[in-house]
Amino acid sequence: MNDKITNISLVGVGGQGILLTSDIVAKTATLAGLDVKKSEIHGMAQRGGSVISQVRFGDKVFSPIIADGASDILVAFEKTEALRWRPLLKAGGKALVNAQEILPVTVSSGQQPGVADPDARLRGLYGADLLTVDAAALAAAAGNLRTANLVIAGALSALTPFTPDQWREAMRSRIPARLLAVNLKAFDAGRAAAGAA
Repeated sequence: MNDKITNISLVGVGGQGILLTSDIVAKTATLAGLDVKKSEIHGMAQRGGSVISQVRFGDKVFSPIIADGASDILVAFEKTEALRWRPLLKAGGKALVNAQEILPVTVSSGQQPGVADPDARLRGLYGADLLTVDAAALAAAAGNLRTANLVIAGALSALTPFTPDQWREAMRSRIPARLLAVNLKAFDAGRAAAGAA
């Protein structure tokens, strides 16, 4: 029996579709026949605050919580959150980071300085373990900017053991039929951006 548990942490700010994406990850793992546990911390999500969702899957998972330094994959929907949550990723883990940068209210109002050169800081923190995607541009090209989270899901799919069909079936179970085609297109664009066939 394989005791390997895979830990994925998804981080970002409210309104980026993180919780839907984590639901799709969890559903995909369930469709693959694995035990799945999921947790969410919303914070001030509706005001653009930090959001984190964690998904764990394997033969048998007892807890939904991922300890610091134990995430196999860190999925950051925004650059500053990728910097903030670096301690979650284990040594040799992969970081999937959306190219978007959202300035916190404290920065845009002048109360505190922003992060200087976040791209350089990301490269310094993650090195070769960093995969960056421009989800907004790919979502716009797919036909709907609001599908950026599915672009990210597509890129994430390239880092998991699940088949594209398992991911697509999970998407069908969570996305309204009228929005499915554009979301599937965004998903495929994310897969291509991550180098998956």
